[in-house]
Amino acid sequence: MTERAAQPELPPEPASPDPSRGTAPDPALPDPVPAEPTANERAEKRAGESVRDGNPTDDHAVAERAPRPAAPAEGLRVLHRVVMPGERDFDVLKLYVDGNAVFGRRTADLKSAAERVLAEQDGDAARAAAAFRPASQDDSAEIVGRRSLVVPSGTRVSFCSYFNAFPAGYWRRWSTVEDVRLRVRVRGEATILIYRSTGKGHLERIKSLHVDSDSSVEKSVDLPLAPFIDGGWYWFDIVADGRTAVLDSAEWCAVTERTEQGTATLGITTFNRPKFCVEQLTALAAAGDVLDVVDEILVVDQGTDRVEDHPDFAAAAEALGDRLRVIDQANLGGSGGFSRVMHETVESGRSTYALLLDDDVILEPEGILRAVTFADLARGPVLVGGHMLDLYNRSVLHVFGESIARYRWWMVPAPHTELSHDLAAHPLRHTPWLHRRADVEYNAWWMCLIPVEVIRKIGLSLPFFIKWDDIEYGLRAKAAGFPTVSLPGAAVWHVPWHSKDVMTDWQAYFTERNRVVTALLYSPYERGGNMLKESLFITIKHALAMQYSTAELMLLAIEDALKGPEDLHPSILTKMGELRELRAGFVDAQAKSDLDEFPAVRQRKPPRKGRDVVPPKNRRAMFQTALLGAARQVKPVGSFPKTHPEALVPHVDQTWWLLTKFNSALVSSADGTKVSWYQRDPQRFWSLIRRASALHARLGKEWASLSARYREAMPALTSQEEWVETFEKAKRR
Repeated sequence: MTERAAQPELPPEPASPDPSRGTAPDPALPDPVPAEPTANERAEKRAGESVRDGNPTDDHAVAERAPRPAAPAEGLRVLHRVVMPGERDFDVLKLYVDGNAVFGRRTADLKSAAERVLAEQDGDAARAAAAFRPASQDDSAEIVGRRSLVVPSGTRVSFCSYFNAFPAGYWRRWSTVEDVRLRVRVRGEATILIYRSTGKGHLERIKSLHVDSDSSVEKSVDLPLAPFIDGGWYWFDIVADGRTAVLDSAEWCAVTERTEQGTATLGITTFNRPKFCVEQLTALAAAGDVLDVVDEILVVDQGTDRVEDHPDFAAAAEALGDRLRVIDQANLGGSGGFSRVMHETVESGRSTYALLLDDDVILEPEGILRAVTFADLARGPVLVGGHMLDLYNRSVLHVFGESIARYRWWMVPAPHTELSHDLAAHPLRHTPWLHRRADVEYNAWWMCLIPVEVIRKIGLSLPFFIKWDDIEYGLRAKAAGFPTVSLPGAAVWHVPWHSKDVMTDWQAYFTERNRVVTALLYSPYERGGNMLKESLFITIKHALAMQYSTAELMLLAIEDALKGPEDLHPSILTKMGELRELRAGFVDAQAKSDLDEFPAVRQRKPPRKGRDVVPPKNRRAMFQTALLGAARQVKPVGSFPKTHPEALVPHVDQTWWLLTKFNSALVSSADGTKVSWYQRDPQRFWSLIRRASALHARLGKEWASLSARYREAMPALTSQEEWVETFEKAKRR
């Protein structure tokens, strides 16, 4: 777990009286769609109806489905339901619908979309008035339910969107499914156009259907997955080419022998974020039939500001009933909290999967169903992760997939993917790289589903507290033959990296130590490739930038890694206290919320010839800047920079090469809430440089033997038996 910025308040979807069976309608939305009939009821209704169905285009055949028995009898599984936003949030609309769409008008303005359709069909005059007309910019589809929308006459909308296109390339690569069936229920007059894309991002229209019916008509089309070996998606568009059309529901299905639905224990680890956690519990309580695949929701509360003490907890707990259980333990970080979830899931023996969720995310609940179903139908046990969307800019897909740069031993975007892609500005249809399947090596634990079978075989998390625990687990699973899939359409909204100071605050210790340990376990290169050199350079840059507390944390991390695996479990309970005490002795680690709490910014002399600081233009210039910065450390610091900061440096400009030009500076935090006063200290600088050189040299010398020790200790470190002892020590007294 990491310290996070505040999450904006968003109203949860209202809970139904029985949250395990359905979601109550939003009173602000019309409710035109009746409850869905069963498969048998639909078959009986179709048998007695005379439906005006148009013909498909001449160049493509459509597989019309005859009346069928209920899904379990034929082994039909729903893989991916088409859904609309669960909240009236206009920033997320483009993630669901490509085209003009709005949330349904208030009931006072429009009794129901269904009544409007009937009115348009009532008599020749109304029919003539509702004839086809060109769409205008003002025409918008109206979202009238979690799975339904109304398409006005002359309007076209597409489901070539992040949440509603079907990620065929991933199902082709990792599942046993060979063909998918698109099943739609539509009324009114509409043409349904079905498309696919290739792994290159090329788009093709493959089939079309026409519906002209006063009542809801079910259509189905069988589609192969064979062409998607490199990636690609399926989706459909709806054109109301006469009268208004209503999409009642749509889903992508498959006939399969694996009809048994897996279930999950959902685990949330939290530390002093009761508001965030309770809001997530409230949203889960309103998730309707998504909860049918959830056996239990575990909240591992490791903080002093208790979740159960929040005023809204009682209502959330009542709505979730016996599905909710809170476990109270001392702070063991994310790895300790999620290891507790894994352990409890295995011990209960009820669930097929453990689904890990961060406490400060907004979840698209449909992702739970999609992840469980994907894992159910995978070729073998597989970890299924969700993508990360930007909590503050909600149309932005922040992380699509991740991998490890082996020679550097650092996390990087998966090949051919990009960070922070705005799907509102550049939607799926126009973004070729999104159509290429992205293969990952791990998925962060903001949302990750892990089969119990995998947990039994490879163990729990390493006792890392935070940072690199999810990466190491993904690499360990991969080495054991269990891949990870970051599944499109399963996602959470989470605080983006650029709003955090994880590389300079207390988390720098865990990032460095756990990176070193993970490299010792898995790096294919002697002495970790370029990792040690890069680590040394990063430490020096922090020292040059007057970030002495960060450099000290990195050196402490290497010292602790050199102690060997025996230190990991004992230190998980004590290390945070040690880090707080260490940082208290550094000026740069002390932050204040108001600039006026510091002395005024002044420089004793103006810049030479009025020149501003410019960034190094190339690698050579960067080395020269570093050498000049080190040379400045020979000079003592006068009294003036100790009484007045020389510069005010916004976080966006916080670079080592800029900070090395000053004797002192005020530097803001990533989230914009605090400011720290950095002050140059030559004596501390040279002490850090000497220790950094010696420690990195020692780590390189002992790499082989230390690597063997960690690998040998791995089974014990990750065993349930070892973790149970740690959980026992973490009990609240």
